[in-house]
Amino acid sequence: MSGFALGYGTNGFSNHRLDDALTLIAELGYTAVALTLDHDHLDPWAPTLPGDVARVASRLRELGLRCVVETGARYLLDPRRKHHPTLLCAEPEPRVEFLRRAVRIGAELGADSVSFWSGVREAHVAPELARERLLAGIAEVLDEAGRNEVPLGLEPEPGMFVQQLSEALDVREALGSPEYLGITLDVGHCVAVEPVDAATCVRQAAGSLVNVQLDDMLPGVHEHLEFGDGDLDLPGTLAALDEVGYRGVAAVELPRHSHAAPAVARRAITALRRARGEPATSRWELSGAGAWVEQARARIRADPTAIRALFPAAGRHAGRAPIRADVDAAGLVHGTEDDRARTAMLTTLAAVVSTEVLAAELGELYRYGDGAERRGVLRALHVIPAEVAGAGIALVEDALRTNDSTLIAASMGSFAARHLDQPAWRHGVLKCLFLGIPLAAVAELERRRDDELARMVTDFARERRAAGRPVPRDADRLLAARN
Repeated sequence: MSGFALGYGTNGFSNHRLDDALTLIAELGYTAVALTLDHDHLDPWAPTLPGDVARVASRLRELGLRCVVETGARYLLDPRRKHHPTLLCAEPEPRVEFLRRAVRIGAELGADSVSFWSGVREAHVAPELARERLLAGIAEVLDEAGRNEVPLGLEPEPGMFVQQLSEALDVREALGSPEYLGITLDVGHCVAVEPVDAATCVRQAAGSLVNVQLDDMLPGVHEHLEFGDGDLDLPGTLAALDEVGYRGVAAVELPRHSHAAPAVARRAITALRRARGEPATSRWELSGAGAWVEQARARIRADPTAIRALFPAAGRHAGRAPIRADVDAAGLVHGTEDDRARTAMLTTLAAVVSTEVLAAELGELYRYGDGAERRGVLRALHVIPAEVAGAGIALVEDALRTNDSTLIAASMGSFAARHLDQPAWRHGVLKCLFLGIPLAAVAELERRRDDELARMVTDFARERRAAGRPVPRDADRLLAARN
């Protein structure tokens, strides 16, 4: 519900069973997870993989966790050589196949993206050959990404062939800036090897960011540290992510801290909340709203029809205040406390009923609900399984036919970015401008905007000026960025 989802990486919980790690991450207040595919965490070569993926997808929905897939496991492909083979090797097929599998797994999990790196260039491989192999390997994986509509995120990694942001952006440009290739940015790496600070890197990568990793580091040292143990300006970096309108996952990356994972993860969420000017303990924990929501979810698990009485009660028990009142007083971008409660309830419902029942229940809750309840359904559509997308699209299209700013803002989130066709999506963006809704409410605007949207916004701005009416600043910013 916030501008971006704070998550934690499972590679920092390598001594935990995956289900236990996911549960702990959600209990601590994270709303996303960076899932590293590895031997004990959703092994891509396990004979039970289809069932394993289905169970993890269901658990993610139940816990209300967004997901990105990470592919940096050390010895998954070769038990003797770390990270081998890479896309730079003479025989990269195992790495290419792994990344293809990661994309398919990501699609089943509803992942925002799949992250990968270039690999280390061995001394006998000339830089020109390494680049040629890298571009060819990425092109192969991009075919899979396009078929499954799962973006890839190339991560600059210290010590690897692509180790700085400028190099990653250059690779993307060399491939024609494809729609499904973006950038994964580890803000700690910015401290270690970049010539500018992490906040500046965020701004430089703004239009291409699909995944962010959070950790601290010291200049010149590639060692993932807890926040405060290095030179990262955490408040400034998080503010930059908000500034550029990043709406993806930003997950803590502490792969060498598994021995104390629960305590480290708790310290990390506390530091992140403080850096964002939020209480170290969430408002839900302070107010008791979180306890009510958990009781509501337990009732829905026992009796799914209980959601019909609980859904209208969310405002009374969870509150109606905007989640980020400091930057979003109307709750149009980040939502409200009752939105968050309703998302939790629908996440639980999706995990315990069939897709047919879920589709019908979504329709009933929306059709017979008041404005806040309808908004809650729209805000929660990103957690529903793909089989119910058709029902969700119908609700979004209905909301876009209204002139209710709260419904339109709620309808233009990540679900619409993933499922709405281009004409309907453009119509939603234009309606946001017409009603004065901040375009920060539109998920994945950088990825989906096109020349036709630019033409429509240009016409809109021209008509407003001709009528002597003000043009929203977001319209001018969108056109300037396009140019």
